[in-house]
Amino acid sequence: MPNAKSYSSIPKSHPDHCREGIAIRQINLIFARKYKLVRIAQQNDWVVFILVGSIFLYIFMLLSLQRESSVRDFLLQKFPDSSNNFPSWLIISLVFVLLFSTLVSQFIPIVPRKISEVQIMGYELNKFGFTFLAVSGIYFIKNICSYLYYAGTGNSKKWKVFYFAASKIYFVFSLVLMVACVVKYFYSIESLVSFNFLVAGFLVLFGFKLIFYFFHRDNILPQKWYYKILYICTLQITPVLVLWKILFF
Repeated sequence: MPNAKSYSSIPKSHPDHCREGIAIRQINLIFARKYKLVRIAQQNDWVVFILVGSIFLYIFMLLSLQRESSVRDFLLQKFPDSSNNFPSWLIISLVFVLLFSTLVSQFIPIVPRKISEVQIMGYELNKFGFTFLAVSGIYFIKNICSYLYYAGTGNSKKWKVFYFAASKIYFVFSLVLMVACVVKYFYSIESLVSFNFLVAGFLVLFGFKLIFYFFHRDNILPQKWYYKILYICTLQITPVLVLWKILFF
């Protein structure tokens, strides 16, 4: 093997020096790329992208799908006068899941090892990705089961009225989540305090949603009381408990 003197005497145009220079540049590029990702996470740029994207989706929905309606007109709109309810519901569901995952992801302790070991092209899920998949899966299954519930109880005609009403309540919830995300990511608040506020706020909104469903003017739930209890227990409380179990245990 060549000693240090003989190695240093190799001219810079030698292939060994070229390969060494290329390797150093590659290391610098990789380091810079990783450093840039860390900077983005610290500055919360990704949160800004999600908030701005959610606002643009709502603007598109109100101007295009809801025929240039204002927020007030949309919330006070009656079912016979409505249009494009299903695509509007899809947009609201997407925004709600994104914002809810953005807020809750910073409170989960860790990503389970079995999930983090699954890598695609060298990438693994972070806390936001794991939370987004969990919330999306629970939300999708919950809505499929809700449709089967309405169909199985002979209330198929009420299904369209139900998701029309649900889209309004989730629209309001998503606006609250926007404010909560801004407070969480751009103001200095202790994690324990913000988590307590998160749990308390969730319980208040969850209770408000149940009251909204029970006393809605269009009677969106089945008339028989045991069907209502069945819906509340299996399609409202159970998904929340399952999601809590997935994220925090």
